[in-house]
Amino acid sequence: MWVDDKRSWLRTVLYGGASLPRIWGRVLVITGLSVVTTVLYQEIDALHISLTATPFTLIGLPLGIFLGFRNTSAYDRFWEGRKLWGALVNNTRSLTRQVLTLFAPQAPDEAAEVLAFQRKYVHTTVAFVHALRAFLRDQPVVPHRDNTLETDAFARVAGEPNPPYGMLQHLGEMLREARDRSWIHPYHVPMIESSLGALTDIQGACERIKGTPIPFSYTVLLHRIVAVYCLLLPFGLVDTIHWATPVVVLFVSYAFFGLDAVGDEIEQPFGLDTNDLPLTTLSRNIEVTLRQRLGETNVPKPTRPRRGVLH
Repeated sequence: MWVDDKRSWLRTVLYGGASLPRIWGRVLVITGLSVVTTVLYQEIDALHISLTATPFTLIGLPLGIFLGFRNTSAYDRFWEGRKLWGALVNNTRSLTRQVLTLFAPQAPDEAAEVLAFQRKYVHTTVAFVHALRAFLRDQPVVPHRDNTLETDAFARVAGEPNPPYGMLQHLGEMLREARDRSWIHPYHVPMIESSLGALTDIQGACERIKGTPIPFSYTVLLHRIVAVYCLLLPFGLVDTIHWATPVVVLFVSYAFFGLDAVGDEIEQPFGLDTNDLPLTTLSRNIEVTLRQRLGETNVPKPTRPRRGVLH
């Protein structure tokens, strides 16, 4: 996610954004073709072919509406993903609070064992968050090289097709163990089970976003219409604006290709594009917060933007 907001207006206009590297090749090709079209039109009378601006006016308006609709749909997916991860932050905090306040030893000699169990439960919750992030990004679900989590959750789910769900199953089994050992009152078990159910719902909603993209045929249709529109645009302008045609085509193609690229970039909010959700940062923040509740001091440092971007 782009977080650098300290740029001036002029610098933002000239250097800001991330769509240009994705579309500059297309824009240059279309602009180059418009230069060739303009030169041939001006120098060779037999090639005076003009489509007039009317077809482009008729097509441009609905094309802009369709692009806006697609980008709105893509942003809805992006914003829903952000709300889900906000809910993940809240639910992991609630689960940690419940574990630390509702688990209690039945005898004085069990105090250390219960404390270790609470730590393992919270660490497994953190492991679930990291596993969900990796799963949504199609990355291997393995502990980081500097991982200090006291949990065997990563080893338990190795090879499973859905590792984060396997970790939720493990958390449920740990809850049963605490109940069997009378470390939690039976009346309190549904409270923690409700938190685990909320985490399951969040994971399922994230999987729905990831596994159900905007219909591919709709995306292909827009890509084709934008490409053909920009390719033929010089023939509709050269008869009226002459040598200014390449300049106008440059800005119009940048606008349409840019809008198209923005929709592509935010359609899958859990990826690693510049404007995707910063899942690594969110995961690290959750880990730091939960482990500080345990009184730990050797927690990882929060992530920092790299060139104005958080991942």
